[in-house]
Amino acid sequence: MKSKAPIAVAVILTILLIDQTVKIVVKTNMKLLESIEITEWCKIYFVENNGIAMGIDVFNKTAVSIFRITSCILIACYLVWIVRKKHKTGYIVCIAMIFAGAVGNIIDSVFYGVAFGESTPSNIATFLPPEGGGYGSWLNGKVVDMFYFPIFSFNWAQNIPVIGGKEFEFFCWVFNVADASITVGLGILIIFYRKTFGANSKKRKIKIQS
Repeated sequence: MKSKAPIAVAVILTILLIDQTVKIVVKTNMKLLESIEITEWCKIYFVENNGIAMGIDVFNKTAVSIFRITSCILIACYLVWIVRKKHKTGYIVCIAMIFAGAVGNIIDSVFYGVAFGESTPSNIATFLPPEGGGYGSWLNGKVVDMFYFPIFSFNWAQNIPVIGGKEFEFFCWVFNVADASITVGLGILIIFYRKTFGANSKKRKIKIQS
């Protein structure tokens, strides 16, 4: 049986290329919070965040970057292991998608602070600004998000506790290609490969104990 490593590598490189291309195009052509309406429920909306995914913000950016890097190393080790064990192609592709998505956002966190000027509602960032012209430092870059799908919204009834009268919007999060890759990869794993993942975890646990 041929190695499935080329498949995993192809998936990772393709996702990273698309993710970074879209981010760089948005970052260098749009002002922060600028929106391009494709349809009423599909928009390109440029935002940046310090968080993990879907615009969830955090305070300690360096800690998040270190956590992302550590997670990627662990996922990479697992990916190499399942490729060597010749697991199902679909399973390998899912793990590769999750890994690629994680790396895609790590690139933003690690490099974007020094690779780009600052994006503001009145200023479009430049790529590779003069020395010292970046908006941040290493490990403190912001993740670029742009896909916004406000499919529908409504106001909750006034008599509902806590949320009464408040607006609910689906889908309210802004995300990027890397986020989508992670979400889709995890979703396929849960739906189609839950038993495979569980079996792998048990085997590795038994091996460690022995």
